[in-house]
Amino acid sequence: MNAAILALEDGTVFEGKSFGAPKDSLGEVVFNTAITGYQEIFTDPSYAGQIVVLTNPQIGNYGANAYDQEASRPYIEGLVVREFSRLASNWRSEENAEQFLAGSGIPVAAEIDTRALVRHLRTRGVMRGVLSVGKGSRDELVARARNAPSMAGLDLATRVSTSSSYSWDQPVTACSPSDPLAKPAEQFCHVVAFDYGIKRNILRRLVHVGARVTVVPAGTSAEDVLALNPDGVFLSNGPGDPEPLAFQAAQVRKLIGKKPIFGICLGHQILGLALGGKTYKLKFGHRGANHPVLNQVTQKVEITSHNHGFAVDPDSLNMNEVDLTHVNLNDQTLEGFRHRNEPVFCVQYHPEAAPGPHDSHYLFDDFMTLIKDYGVR
Repeated sequence: MNAAILALEDGTVFEGKSFGAPKDSLGEVVFNTAITGYQEIFTDPSYAGQIVVLTNPQIGNYGANAYDQEASRPYIEGLVVREFSRLASNWRSEENAEQFLAGSGIPVAAEIDTRALVRHLRTRGVMRGVLSVGKGSRDELVARARNAPSMAGLDLATRVSTSSSYSWDQPVTACSPSDPLAKPAEQFCHVVAFDYGIKRNILRRLVHVGARVTVVPAGTSAEDVLALNPDGVFLSNGPGDPEPLAFQAAQVRKLIGKKPIFGICLGHQILGLALGGKTYKLKFGHRGANHPVLNQVTQKVEITSHNHGFAVDPDSLNMNEVDLTHVNLNDQTLEGFRHRNEPVFCVQYHPEAAPGPHDSHYLFDDFMTLIKDYGVR
């Protein structure tokens, strides 16, 4: 088995063993604290450009299957774990995790001290890195990491977006006979979803609550969206820095007041930009499945799933236009807002996460209620 080396731009180097594809990768090194759901992480387009460190000490033990993919392929640049299991024990498994990643050219570094690595990233902040399969000296690898593209200022959303429009009609399906999943609602409205890196479970959730969904590329104009005669518009999650997405923000600005709008993650950030706000990069981001968020409307705390490295600056928003609805209880960052006068709202976290907490599924129902109140064509 070949050695695997993770070199960070600050000169720190971690050594382990190579699994997955025998190739090098570059990217921003980030960490996720979720206990389950590694396949969702692998295939979430929001991880494009990133090498992901998982804090759960054993990864791969329940394999991989086609239904749990959030996109057509993995989007992570590389994976770093403590223990990587080549054995899969789960009745839904179709192949082991290494086969799944290797088949898409994703390298894995295992037997890494992930506790030390995550503590380092928490202290110093996420940084560029290179994951190498035993190639090059430490100094050479650190130099490569320092020359990697910075996530700040990087437009990745248009890179991962669909190249053409398509329809989606699959609802959420139960994972087992004991899953207490409600039946899908009858379709009563048409939602156009901007694909900035959209996850499939978002589409499933929209269909499950009664929407017929048309997905459009990230660069679609407001005029083309309106020509599809939607009852509502959805702004998806996605990777990279929101600031370069000036065109996307301008199109959303044109749609405000014309259609109900719901945004998640990058969609939340783009909506903030559309309303004249600003975004900023977090030190090490929020990535995990147990982040407490206060709903300031209901005064209830939701346990939520997160995956973002940027946030909207609440001080940059016009408080005559928006109400701040959700706040992160760990660091007080903005997690959601709604327009005071128009049918527009958004959240930074992921209510569709699967697996994940179910506390925030009500947001999809809220979107359908907003569409009904605004009037279905």
